[in-house]
Amino acid sequence: AAGGAGLTSGTSAMEYTTTPWYCAVFSLSAYVAELAALGLAELGREPARLAAERARVGAETRRLAFEHYRAFIRSAECTGRAGRGFGGIESRLGSLLDRLPALQDACRNFVRDAEAILAAYVRPPCTRPCSKEPALAAGLDPMVFRGPFQPLQFRDSLPPQGIVAEVRQSTQLMLNELIQQLRTNIPLPTCLRVIGYLRRMDVFTEAELRIKFLQARDAWLRSIQASIPEDDPYFHLTKTVEACRVHLFDIVTQYRAIFSDEEPLLAPDQPTLNEGAIFHGWVLQKVSEFLQVLERDLQRGVGGRLDSLLGQCMYFGLSFSRVGADFRGQLAPIFQRVAAATFGKAVEEAVEKFQEEMNSYTLISAPAVLGSAAAVPVPTAQPGTLQPPMVLLDFPPLACFLNSLLVAFNDLRLCCPIALAQDVATCLQDALSKVTKIILAFHRAEEAAFSGREQELFVQFCTAFLEDLLPYLNRCLQVLFPPAQIAQALGVPPAQLQRFGRLGCVDAAAIGELLAAVLPAREAEPLPGEEEPVPQSAVPAPAPCPPQQREEGAVVGEPPAAQGQEDPADPAVGALLPDTPPAVS
Repeated sequence: AAGGAGLTSGTSAMEYTTTPWYCAVFSLSAYVAELAALGLAELGREPARLAAERARVGAETRRLAFEHYRAFIRSAECTGRAGRGFGGIESRLGSLLDRLPALQDACRNFVRDAEAILAAYVRPPCTRPCSKEPALAAGLDPMVFRGPFQPLQFRDSLPPQGIVAEVRQSTQLMLNELIQQLRTNIPLPTCLRVIGYLRRMDVFTEAELRIKFLQARDAWLRSIQASIPEDDPYFHLTKTVEACRVHLFDIVTQYRAIFSDEEPLLAPDQPTLNEGAIFHGWVLQKVSEFLQVLERDLQRGVGGRLDSLLGQCMYFGLSFSRVGADFRGQLAPIFQRVAAATFGKAVEEAVEKFQEEMNSYTLISAPAVLGSAAAVPVPTAQPGTLQPPMVLLDFPPLACFLNSLLVAFNDLRLCCPIALAQDVATCLQDALSKVTKIILAFHRAEEAAFSGREQELFVQFCTAFLEDLLPYLNRCLQVLFPPAQIAQALGVPPAQLQRFGRLGCVDAAAIGELLAAVLPAREAEPLPGEEEPVPQSAVPAPAPCPPQQREEGAVVGEPPAAQGQEDPADPAVGALLPDTPPAVS
């Protein structure tokens, strides 16, 4: 029974040992346990069994190696490659572990900047509608165009170029919209908002922003000036003065409210730039342009409304004095030149008209009884005015010549600066010299046919010219240019004014010397009454014209439509021209 039990146990052990040696459950401890359970006989046979098993396994191994040698070779190669791959993986895993901290930092930065990156992607669709709306605050308040890109530090990549280009295009569109608003009639609060937006966009420096503002506002002002019709010089000039006075002053006020020249624009360590020179240069340019327009329109002719324009321009200059740009001193030379040119043209026309009168004048056409004008009722003149010599009624050319000069005087008194005293006197002196030459030419042409009566009339003609017309013109000049004012302008007492010659007076003696050859000797003596005192606030009344020349004489101070409407039955009404212009203020 024991042997049977041992055999059974041995058999089971053999069966167990014949199982493949590479079985996963086989282990040395299990084999030792089996050996311990065997009997002595089985232990004796165990070495033989192990040798046989060894031979069998060797033969099986050789058979397998012979049959499957290719698989073994590929297995060895794969094992080698796998070993090498695992080595590379190990080295790369080490490098990955070294770089994980940097990856963690990059992820943290990405999470922190995610909102800004999202805003950069969303911004272009938002800027397009905002740039087209009138209220640009909706487009500018939630964004600053360069904001999303400036704080981000893109190390190895740039933001998408399409987004950058679209943002740049939207920025330019909104910039154009803002500048276009400055080219319209906008009030100061709107200007402040627009400039605030431009500053937030940060596309201009402070100096460039000032230049852009002045350029845009200047374009708007020029558009207003260009819309004024230029057909009528007076209308164009008055509207230009009004537009410049109102709108230019508004632009200056807006500029000073937006930009402060007193505050430093640069850091102390940077070179100082005179930003205020931009504004002052622009103001000087606008004043210069206005003066050019003024001079051009005045040269085109504004009629007898020079005083009105002078008052408007002076008020314009006075209003600019509040902003430190008083240019009234530059207005005086312009109006002085225009007044002198207008007076010179009127005097020249008077000389030409006198020439025409003398070409058709005959001494026989004079009144039969000299001094008949004494019988003509003299109109009552206003107190303080000068009454023209009534003896000139007997000589139509002289009367009409004087009347033309009085028209020129009345136009001159509207704008009569004291600086024109000598220029006006010189102009009159030249005109009287020409008139004298015309009289001498008339004498040479008619002397051979003169009768005794005509010779007497010619002498009285020259006498009236020298003794009545010339002294009267000097009195008119003293009314226009009082000697006291001339002395005050020169800084000398009135009593010493004679030391400077005949300032503001016609040299009657020089004219008398020209006519001395055709007059009796007694007529060449110094003419009386030249220094007769005259009222300082008076204006010369118009010179009389003879009845037959009434249509050619101009009524000074009366509209042209009112001339020639007097009763023709009374010859004195049309001849005396009773209307008197207002006194000089």
